[in-house]
This record gives sequence, C-alpha cells and structure tokens, in this order.
Amino acid sequence: MKNKKTAFYVLITYIVMQLSGAVLLQPLYTFYKGQHPTWTHDKLALHTQGWYMFFSMLLALIVSILFIARDKQFFDNFKEKMPFPQAILWGIIGFVMVLAGQMIGGMIESLLGISGSSENTTSLLGITDVVPIAILAIALFGPILEELVFRRVIFGSLYQGTSFWVAALISSLFFALMHFDFVHILLYAITGFVMAFLYTKTGRIITPMIAHILLNTFVTFTQ
Repeated sequence: MKNKKTAFYVLITYIVMQLSGAVLLQPLYTFYKGQHPTWTHDKLALHTQGWYMFFSMLLALIVSILFIARDKQFFDNFKEKMPFPQAILWGIIGFVMVLAGQMIGGMIESLLGISGSSENTTSLLGITDVVPIAILAIALFGPILEELVFRRVIFGSLYQGTSFWVAALISSLFFALMHFDFVHILLYAITGFVMAFLYTKTGRIITPMIAHILLNTFVTFTQ
C-alpha cells in the first residue's frame, strides 16, 4: 500500500509541475520584463520558459526523490535484478537501440508523408540558446523524472496486473502525448517501448534513465 501511495505522490508531483506553468509563467514573464525593459518579446518569452523549466523540473525531481526516500520498497517491483554494472551497460546499449528505433520510425513517417523536425525539440533547443542552464533540465532532470513517472509509476504499476505489451503501449502513449508533439507521436512511442523493454530486461530503473539521458544529451549537442 505504501508503495502505491509513493507512486501516486510522484505522479501527482509531475502533473502539478506540468500544470504550474499556467499559473507561474505570466508573473515570471512580467518580472523579467521589468528587469529587462529593452528585451524583445521573443527573448523575454524564451528567458522565462528556460528558467521556469529549469526550476520546475529541479523542484519536481527533488520532491519526488523525497517521497521515494521514505519508501524502501519503491524500486522492488521486479524481483530479479541484473547486476549493477550490466544494467549500466544495457543503458548504453539502450541508447543505441533508441537511435535505431527512431531511424526506423523516421522512415515510416516519411512513407506516411510526415516530414520536418520535432517542434518540441526545436522549441527546447531555442530555449537553450537563450538560457544555457536549461540544458540540465533537458538532459538530466527531465529524463530522470520522466523515467520515474512513465516507466516506474505508470508502466511498473500496469505491468503488475497486465502483460508487457499492454503496459508498454499505455505508458508509451502517455509518454508521447505529454511531449505535445502529435505529428511525431510514433517516434516518442518507439522511445517509450524501448525504455519499457530496458526496465523489464534489467529490473533497474537506472537503465532506461541512462539511455534517456544519453539520448537527450546527444540530441541537444548535435542539433
């Protein structure tokens, strides 16, 4: 029961973080506008989004860790766990698997007439140009938090009562939808499936976390 409560608290923390922008972004924008009256609207908007993203993700991650620290069995939903060094290695292998999966997904999108880069990725990279510290939110805080929510909480909870495919499908769709890039939903869903496989394969959440961190870091610094 405590395990389920912790999962619920982590999920609620993530949801509150996602919704908090509706309340906090405008006051933060007004504050920065008062501090920098000569800045353009676009620069102010990017500056506001960058610092909001950094602090909101950091705070949500800290709060989630505090909840998890009180529950010693939170990560015990898999009885068998791969040795830690092998789990780390699988995280690196998983990163390659995600890249391969996204290449295949990109080919499928091309056949369907879908082209262009991800608007979500383009938007985030635009923010890091103005607020470089936001890279930490994209490449570190975000991946860790999302793996706790989408793999441990959603996938992990569903997997206990359903099959891998059902749990992976539902958690991957939620993962894709929460990135608000519906044109490229296939790419996010593929990523979600690979991360769910890695979690099941090793029994350790650190594995998809490593793959996710490597993926976001790779995309950030290559694009």
